[in-house]
Amino acid sequence: MSTTDNTEETPLLPASRPAKRISKRTPLPKLQLSVIMLIQICEPLASQSIYPYINQLISELDITGGDEKKVGYYAYVESLFFLGEFTTVLQWSRASDRIGRKPILLIGLFGTGTATLCFGLSRTFITLAISRCVCGLLNGNMGVMKAAMTDLTDSSNRAEAFAFLPIIWAIGASLGPLIGGSLARPHDRFPEIFSGKFWELFPYFLPCLVTGSCVYLSCVFVLAFFKESIPRKKARREDVVATSHDNVAPAPVIRPRPLRELMIFPVLISVSNYIALWFLNMSLGALLPLFLAMPIEIGGLGLPPPKIGVILSAYGIFTAIFQIIFFARMVRRFGEKRVFRNAMITCLPAFALFPIISAVARQSGRTTIVYCLVGLILALGALMDTGFGAIFLFVTASAPKSSRGSVNGIAQSAIALARAIAPSLSTSLFSLSVQHNLLGGNLVYAFFLILSCGALVLARGLPAEVWPEEDDEI
Repeated sequence: MSTTDNTEETPLLPASRPAKRISKRTPLPKLQLSVIMLIQICEPLASQSIYPYINQLISELDITGGDEKKVGYYAYVESLFFLGEFTTVLQWSRASDRIGRKPILLIGLFGTGTATLCFGLSRTFITLAISRCVCGLLNGNMGVMKAAMTDLTDSSNRAEAFAFLPIIWAIGASLGPLIGGSLARPHDRFPEIFSGKFWELFPYFLPCLVTGSCVYLSCVFVLAFFKESIPRKKARREDVVATSHDNVAPAPVIRPRPLRELMIFPVLISVSNYIALWFLNMSLGALLPLFLAMPIEIGGLGLPPPKIGVILSAYGIFTAIFQIIFFARMVRRFGEKRVFRNAMITCLPAFALFPIISAVARQSGRTTIVYCLVGLILALGALMDTGFGAIFLFVTASAPKSSRGSVNGIAQSAIALARAIAPSLSTSLFSLSVQHNLLGGNLVYAFFLILSCGALVLARGLPAEVWPEEDDEI
């Protein structure tokens, strides 16, 4: 969205920084953003509701043959979801630039709801895998949703709008496991209500039914209340009428740019930093519960599951509240690049604290100091999460108006791959470090410290401010 003809040559240090900060903020379109927030909550609600029972479900399927050691197959089920999303999210996002956001959002919601119901009706590993893969293939909503948010906002209020995303995600990520854990196997837990043969054959259908119904309800709300944010067809009809009656040349129709024309510096540097943040954040998120659960003797803290659950829940709540209160203010006060850079800097002490906590726990046990240091990791994680909103402001600003869906699709496709790789890589490195006592069992943390340094170097490529908006050239 550069004001120059050559987007790649945008100055890194704009001269009019103060003018941008004091501009009057446009009021947020509350109804439209509320519908988008409803869409946002559906993905964590549907995807994370399976976590409380997925191990038990896999152990009961034909794939394990009763061998509990094979329950690890469940990881491939979730990888299939991200693989499917990686395969199609860019295509869905590009389609939204052509036919509009609303149809693609409806397709994504309907596909997610249907695949969720099919998951609950699966009795073999093959059908389970197919349902998750189809869910990922049809789920292009993350990129399209953020493109729609960009359509509905401008540079004066975009930070406020995107500040809501983390708290909505946190709500969905909290409700999903609660639904899955509370409603799984209702025939055993609530026999007076769910006593039929159906609930014996499909003991995990009820949580899928509830989450799927929520997704379908969101579909109804989108159909009824969401107004298309890029109404091209109407504009084209008006152009034709004006031309035929007034002999006036029609306004040119702006079409999405080819994909190769989007491979420009602003897009590439923004998306690259977005990937780096996601990769490090997902790795930290995978290492933390593993570190909390492993025995002190092998480098963890040996905490029981209930206490781990309390810690992770507190982290999610604190992060969401911190984002909603401080993110927009931080952006207005310090600017997008500084907020993002500081978020990336927190990766260094966050990963460095793990071996320090382990050493203290081995020497003194789980003392107050240990819990304070764990709390410090959680606080650093909350600061790290402010980087998501900041870098996404760069991503949206780098996109030409006619290709916002495409650029968002590129970003979401890339992070889908990062989300699939980061957790398995980090936990595998943890096991490798501990089993072979590499760097005293701390090789995994050294590895991510090096990656964090590389991410900081990459962040230097961002301009001091997001690129100014421009109208597409015809």
